[in-house]
Amino acid sequence: MEIKDDLTYDILNSISEGLFTVDKYFKINFFNKAAEKITGYKQEEAIGKFCKFICHSDLCQTKCPIATVLESGQNVRDLEGNIRHKNGKLIRIRLNASILRAKDENPIGGVISLREVADLYSLRNPSIDGISYHGIIGHSKSMQEIFELIEEIRDSDATVLIQGESGTGKEMIANAIQATSYRRDQEFIKINCSVFTPQLLASELFGHVKGSFTGAVKDRLGRFEIADQGTIFLDEIAEMSPEMQIQLLRVLQEGTFERVGESITRYTDVRIIAATNRKLDALLRSGKFREDLYFRLNVIPIVVPPLREHPEDIPLLVKHFLKKYSRLYSKTIEDVNDETLDTLLHYHWPGKIRELENAMEYAFVRTQAGHLIKREKLPSTITENLPARGMSHASHPFKNEAIKILELLERHHWNRTKVAKDLGIGRTPLWRKMRQNNIQFPE
Repeated sequence: MEIKDDLTYDILNSISEGLFTVDKYFKINFFNKAAEKITGYKQEEAIGKFCKFICHSDLCQTKCPIATVLESGQNVRDLEGNIRHKNGKLIRIRLNASILRAKDENPIGGVISLREVADLYSLRNPSIDGISYHGIIGHSKSMQEIFELIEEIRDSDATVLIQGESGTGKEMIANAIQATSYRRDQEFIKINCSVFTPQLLASELFGHVKGSFTGAVKDRLGRFEIADQGTIFLDEIAEMSPEMQIQLLRVLQEGTFERVGESITRYTDVRIIAATNRKLDALLRSGKFREDLYFRLNVIPIVVPPLREHPEDIPLLVKHFLKKYSRLYSKTIEDVNDETLDTLLHYHWPGKIRELENAMEYAFVRTQAGHLIKREKLPSTITENLPARGMSHASHPFKNEAIKILELLERHHWNRTKVAKDLGIGRTPLWRKMRQNNIQFPE
């Protein structure tokens, strides 16, 4: 199919989904901009080539989507598979395929639209072996709900307010939101609102002109100008002064601002992600945080749970950190022993995931290569601050049975048939045990 209409050509090149067409010999005759980004191949490299030499997909080896469409006469919807990017990276995609017909209804080729869904694939296959959601490890229900929400808002410009205790990974959530956004190739600027005085923060965000205050020796662009068309992450948003809150509200409402010391109105198109570890409800009641700003920021609320509320992710996080430090220190330690894991599961984790990572690094450097990490290698702040000794495993929300099931699920990449076989039970009893132990299997 040759696109001769300039308007049609521009429209097809502006859509966010990769789209290409092939003739009846499976040679590409149209290739849009999004397809270039997904595959790494420029349009001029793809045109005239067999599609299988551009996509390098596993679907080409099993059942070509276009061939399936031609044989069945039915369009293919939401088919998942892998393609290999020009740089060699394997990318998970979801595609649709349809027949292209001439005016006489005879098939003349096919059209395929595709979109990256590597992150959704990670949700369904929560193996520790290199699979994570933009660096965030977690297969618990609470974390999966966050991942799914991020996927749902990937095409949105709505502001996001991330709340959670210090150390829960709010910045990583912001990184994931930006990485999945259609603005992901534009500027992504982060600023911690708590480290600046109100005047300096105004200068950082909106810029200033020469002589506007002591030290302003030349004009300076603000972050909102630099990040135009991109994203700004405002960490510790609750630390903003009332005056700064008013200025930020103006940006959110009108997309306008003024540099410090200047009366010229400037415009910006920026997506805002904000985060705080403070309880905004209390700040709203005391008048320290503006209610109108809160509602402007809280269009998409995300509450990141502390580690103590999703302990089922601890085994995955432990293995993730061990893998990380094995590379960093050039020695291999693959796991912790049962007593150590039991200790980690019972601990309250006031320092959240950040504290767990520090504990694993501490224990890692104290353990010889090839050995399992023992309980005595953990920091004393953990081993000496556990719940009362009388607390039984049965009273703990994460019992030995759950630990065993999780280990087997990880080993078999969540293949329940293999896990049930190892346990000597059927799939239905295994499913029942998973529910009893609050082990969530991604749907």
